[in-house]
Amino acid sequence: MQVKVLFFGQLKDVVGAAEDRVELPEGASVDDLVAHYRKRFPRWEQFRPSLAVAVNQEYAESGARLRGGDEVAFLPPVSGGASDRVELTRAPIVAQEILAGVKAPADGAVVVFDGIVRDHSGGRQTLYLDYEAYEPMALRQMEEIAAELRARWRVDRVALVHRLGRLHIGETSVLIAVSAAHRDHAFEACRHAIERLKRVVPIWKKEYFADGAVWAEGERPAAEIAFPRRPS
Repeated sequence: MQVKVLFFGQLKDVVGAAEDRVELPEGASVDDLVAHYRKRFPRWEQFRPSLAVAVNQEYAESGARLRGGDEVAFLPPVSGGASDRVELTRAPIVAQEILAGVKAPADGAVVVFDGIVRDHSGGRQTLYLDYEAYEPMALRQMEEIAAELRARWRVDRVALVHRLGRLHIGETSVLIAVSAAHRDHAFEACRHAIERLKRVVPIWKKEYFADGAVWAEGERPAAEIAFPRRPS
């Protein structure tokens, strides 16, 4: 079977082309395609830890099976420009500073999600929150979300910033900003980003009340990362 392959950013220089067509055996996976290019281009290895992949404009896992006629895009984290901002911080998030870095003359819209700490949860008065993360993996997953937005929508710049540590009522816990020439792309990408972040980025929240503290239950993980259960 034959698949079409697209390269972006530095990968275009590594391969010497913006696109390629490759013959693969039936049932081949994204991993098999990666192995094909690693063998041909030794420099490919330096991008492997931070590479995102899209199949037919949908973010794909490395083990995803390919079919004849598929379009596969390899996306380095910096594709689309070094202006993307992906960050974990223990300092207060300053929305206006982040928005200033997202706007550009070619943009027609900037859509923002500003998640703030509310004063109640489950009928109890919240005092404050503590956030913790598996930081290296969280940053990697956030970079992959930014790459996924670029693969699926025509966005210009992306900012994904999440706060860690102790947060008080009214403070911003997560800020996502997406700019695009057209508002539909910015709206859809921003909504997808927060929903994806909640399901795949390893960040946990502990809620403190006058009578104790609990870890927030959170959302169920995405199917592709959920630990498989043994049949009963």
